[in-house]
Amino acid sequence: MITGEGIVKTFKQRGKVLGAREVRALRGVDFAIPKGGAASFIGESGCGKTTLGRIIAGLETYDGGEITIDGTAMSPLKPKRRQPHFRKIQMIHQDPYSALNPTRTIHQTLHAPLKLRAGQTGRDARWMEERAAEVLSLVGLDPGTVLSRYPHQLSGGMRQRVVIARALTVDPEMLVADEAVSMIDVSLRLGILGLLKDLRERLGVSVLFITHDVATARYIGGDGELYVIYRGQVVERGPVDTVIADPVHPYTQSLLSAIPVLHGLERPGSQPVTPVEALDADQEPTGCLFASRCPFSTERCVLEAPALGISDGYPQEHACFYPERRDVIARPMSEV
Repeated sequence: MITGEGIVKTFKQRGKVLGAREVRALRGVDFAIPKGGAASFIGESGCGKTTLGRIIAGLETYDGGEITIDGTAMSPLKPKRRQPHFRKIQMIHQDPYSALNPTRTIHQTLHAPLKLRAGQTGRDARWMEERAAEVLSLVGLDPGTVLSRYPHQLSGGMRQRVVIARALTVDPEMLVADEAVSMIDVSLRLGILGLLKDLRERLGVSVLFITHDVATARYIGGDGELYVIYRGQVVERGPVDTVIADPVHPYTQSLLSAIPVLHGLERPGSQPVTPVEALDADQEPTGCLFASRCPFSTERCVLEAPALGISDGYPQEHACFYPERRDVIARPMSEV
């Protein structure tokens, strides 16, 4: 079980024109990902979802709050003592082209973490060879064909499978997939998504899927939790199907309203929600972060910040003073 409570992260930027400024990437995020479970973080670019994923994987520090892994809080531990805990969590990066060293064969790429694992467990070189072949087979690649090749000799889909295989070499309990199919050819994406889903079912690993695509979040973790993040804050959280079918926060509704519709096969939702203005990242509202862009905001929204919670009989948590179900999902023409 991996949980986060009140996670805060602020980046300090310096520029010749604007001078020093702070960027609040995360503003007190709570989450919980059970063993063998699934969770998805969705939101537009710059919302903080990737930063949160990197914090969970131990690749980024946090300024406030607490990460707890299997009952152990990370903050009190020195970096060296945190490593065994964060090693249970492996990240699958967005870009399979830059995630692999172009000067190393796939055999060398897999043997680096396997050598570390062998030293920890007292295994020999034969085990390393067998394990390298095993993890490649798990991700649907032929070891005899792939091991001797360099990354540039593989397709984008094959490279991403190698990245996943490398993550599996240390027997992780959780995979953090950050936009794992966004840079892969459309024809290959379903195969990678199916692989992640299959690994979760076969190996019992948890999967955290970071994306801006609601459909892929639903495919990977339809039985899990969906976290909608806006400017570093969770604005809606609940079971995936509940949040997608009956969103109550205007920001979630605007994301779903933006899903492309195949005219003639589907019709857009009858109550689309469109932000009234573009995002101004330099603006720091005193009330609701979405108030200036929300078509339903009131003076209360501008002055007060709503807390994430359950109210008004809705099953999911939301951070909105005026939650309301709206028909924003495209539906097949047969249902019209």
